[in-house]
Amino acid sequence: MSTPSTEAARAFAADYKTYRGLPALAGLGSFPEAVAPGLSVEESVRRLKRHHYAFRRLHQIFIGRLTAEPIYELKMTFSYHAWLCAEHVATLRARVGEMREPPLGLDKVPHAGLELAFDEILAAPTTAELLLGLYELAVPALRDALETHQCATHVLADQPTRRALRLMLLEVAEMLDYGRRAIAALVSAEQRIAAGPGLDTVRHALAAAGGLDGLAKEATVPTRRRSATPWTFDGRPQRDERFPDPYNMGVNAEVFLYDETKPAAGKVLMMFYKRLREIDVPEMMASILAETPDKPWGYYRDLTRQLWDEARHAMMGEVGFASVGVDWPRQVMVNFTWSLGLNTQLTPKERHAVLYFIEQGLMPKTGKRHEWEVGLSSGNPLAATFQDFDWADEVLHARVGRDWYVSDMPSVHAAVDYGDRCWSKVLSNWGGWRDQGLTSHRNWWPGTYAQYCERNGVEPQRDVLNYAVSYEAVRADLRDLSASA
Repeated sequence: MSTPSTEAARAFAADYKTYRGLPALAGLGSFPEAVAPGLSVEESVRRLKRHHYAFRRLHQIFIGRLTAEPIYELKMTFSYHAWLCAEHVATLRARVGEMREPPLGLDKVPHAGLELAFDEILAAPTTAELLLGLYELAVPALRDALETHQCATHVLADQPTRRALRLMLLEVAEMLDYGRRAIAALVSAEQRIAAGPGLDTVRHALAAAGGLDGLAKEATVPTRRRSATPWTFDGRPQRDERFPDPYNMGVNAEVFLYDETKPAAGKVLMMFYKRLREIDVPEMMASILAETPDKPWGYYRDLTRQLWDEARHAMMGEVGFASVGVDWPRQVMVNFTWSLGLNTQLTPKERHAVLYFIEQGLMPKTGKRHEWEVGLSSGNPLAATFQDFDWADEVLHARVGRDWYVSDMPSVHAAVDYGDRCWSKVLSNWGGWRDQGLTSHRNWWPGTYAQYCERNGVEPQRDVLNYAVSYEAVRADLRDLSASA
């Protein structure tokens, strides 16, 4: 029971006035809020560790399911949401490190129920069940835990935590908004019913952990259902029906792009194709992240940022085609041969080596600078903007490569040479795919260029319309494969 003096003190705090009515406590909160004790450091850290575990497992799920997810928009979204999670994991690790001495215990599983809940979502047998598990169970539970933590911890003493939670809540709300709309568009009533047993296991597992933040009463952890067989990463990329010819290597964009006789407008179309084709970079990078354990979190954070950048580049290509009236699903045959080859023929380190090798070829004057100059000279301001930022992103990616790949090699020269040798190991099987009936390597370029010209009032140039160089003998870095063979 409160004493009279305590009541008086509370009344004084409630009526406490700042100088000339200025906002109290740097605007963080009121004095009545500030005189409440809030959470202890121990309790705040305990909750932070649970948030950390949730974001880390969500990152694993988004990355782990990206490559084999057929729907292009979901690949892009998983790339984005994985990056948001990676950033928040880094923030939480830093905040816990500010309040506790190592070892921080951040790699420990907070509760077997939480582990099971995320394992079950990761192993969801269908896209519908995956979306429901993510956006109707796991992410809402995380949002609730973040909100409860923000309300309970002290407005002044734990302000750095509250600031971090506020940003997390903003981006979790963004994730949930997308998830709701994706479920409405993709999940039928029948699919929801079919997913019911699996989702019930996730609910019971979360409940067994006392909720995501562990504040409720704990219960018995349920039996594994979807995850009874351990999940394994599927590195074979899948595409939806808008990619009807994914083995098609019939149009060599690079030979056209570096041909000084070709017009800038045609080169812009080829750059839009190159950007959209970068769907396969997140597909490949997801395999590196999923199959490379026990690295510092900075490795996963930086590579996930690069993965997200490459997804943005793909969407730039999509936007580019839309801006000039090209119906890319009907006209442009976007392949997955690069990610397929690297994911099925190379180790994770070899894949990273190839990625770094390619990035080095993008930085000289003949690389990203050339594409930016093409964008400027074309008179297409959108293309110029896209290539400007595409080039800027590659500056960051080169740094990521130096930090996490070159640092493990004897020298930069050795790193580049190893990447070249690894890429040369990948068999494109150009003729084999044709002989197996997987593709005819149809030259789709004339139809694409003709549609662009028709919808933009441009007179087609015969030499552009008749372009017919494939990847059969010339690699994307312009290496002559027939000579090297």
